[in-house]
Amino acid sequence: MSSDFYTNSILPYAGIIIKICRAYTNTQEDFEDYYQEVCLQIWRSHENFKNQSKRSTWIYRLSLNVCLTLMKKNNKTKTFATEYLPQELVEDSQTFSDESLNHLYDAIKQLSEIDRAVILLYLEEKSYQEIADIIGTSPNNIGVRIKRIKERLKKLLHGKVN
Repeated sequence: MSSDFYTNSILPYAGIIIKICRAYTNTQEDFEDYYQEVCLQIWRSHENFKNQSKRSTWIYRLSLNVCLTLMKKNNKTKTFATEYLPQELVEDSQTFSDESLNHLYDAIKQLSEIDRAVILLYLEEKSYQEIADIIGTSPNNIGVRIKRIKERLKKLLHGKVN
């Protein structure tokens, strides 16, 4: 993977990739593995992007699929060097240091795989239509799902769910 490809095709979407990878990992090491694998898959499949959706939508979908696959396989093999991680991850590794943010991610991790994806997209201020396109369902279903997810997260964050 060239640094030009990384700078132009991955770095603009690093925030998306980071949030999704964080929601599906528990440690910094796993997070880095997932992030690297997502970047590798973007590089491998970038020619398959057919401009039928926004590039960010394609990145979301690809990132979710990679994370779900890795989570199921529990694959911990690094695919390329840490030189391709965003510099802020390498320098200070504060991705898991904010306690309130960790608490939110802990609650999100208790949701089903699909609900995690939906709430992450919602938190990114994606429209119901965009979320539906990424997840593969209807906007009405997304609206109902988001309402239920919010209620569940409130209970989880306030310790009212076992």
